[in-house]
Amino acid sequence: GSFSVLLSPAGIRLPGLGRSGSLAAGFCFATGPVYERPRDLRRGCIPPSAEYPDLRKHNNCMASHLTPAVYARLCDKTTPTGWTLDQCIQTGVDNPGHPFIKTVGMVAGDEETYEVFADLFDPVIQERHNGYDPRTMKHTTDLDASKIRSGYFDERYVLSSRVRTGRSIRGLSLPPACTRAERREVERVVVDALSGLKGDLAGRYYRLSEMTEAEQQQLIDDHFLFDKPVSPLLTAAGMARDWPDARGIWHNNEKSFLIWVNEEDHTRVISMEKGGNMKRVFERFCRGLKEVGKDCVGELGGKT
Repeated sequence: GSFSVLLSPAGIRLPGLGRSGSLAAGFCFATGPVYERPRDLRRGCIPPSAEYPDLRKHNNCMASHLTPAVYARLCDKTTPTGWTLDQCIQTGVDNPGHPFIKTVGMVAGDEETYEVFADLFDPVIQERHNGYDPRTMKHTTDLDASKIRSGYFDERYVLSSRVRTGRSIRGLSLPPACTRAERREVERVVVDALSGLKGDLAGRYYRLSEMTEAEQQQLIDDHFLFDKPVSPLLTAAGMARDWPDARGIWHNNEKSFLIWVNEEDHTRVISMEKGGNMKRVFERFCRGLKEVGKDCVGELGGKT
């Protein structure tokens, strides 16, 4: 099928899974059918109330907004790829949370998840993002680094500076739901695109499954390496399946621009350096992000 790049707004995320959060956040949707699955033989005529999870001791955003009525309305719907409400919420059901730490408690399997299950996702997004309403508001992304007026921090107090975001590819399921083939297609598209970067952005890709011990140790020493997820929030969401298949790290020769492939998002884009020059870090981030996006579109045949 055809694919196109989904440049997910950096500020619209569900940051409740691990350090970076639940997956993917794009509000530019492809139009497509919403499916309702027939009740299988195991469920028969069992009402949704009999399937409703016990959330009485849970402290996460999903549990705060999933009512029996919402569950009954959504439990038989699926996205075009077959992703269900129960798959969205399973990580939040399995992990009640901590009384003083409120996580998100759900994940998206594909971009259509946000539309098909909007009755649950919209209020969770509003709670997590200080009232942001994806139905009436539009997140603004400004990648014009020239607007930064200062951006220099006292290096007596600042050891390093970093900017990062996540980006996903339209038409491919997100990490909680992707097949092996989809995950490998993400890797192929991204690595082929990165091979076209020039100048100070030129670099190399390291596939986790093929790394030498020396390469692995160097990436550990550089604090670049990510490892197999062990958090139950992530493993319950399906994030560790087939590890380390089609996962890897790319960085430029100066080690100041990095791309993580198939970690918690399709890609994690990072600009970083030692010291307090945040303006320079952001300039590189904006430039690199634009180049990667342009090259990914080229790899996908120019479809946007």
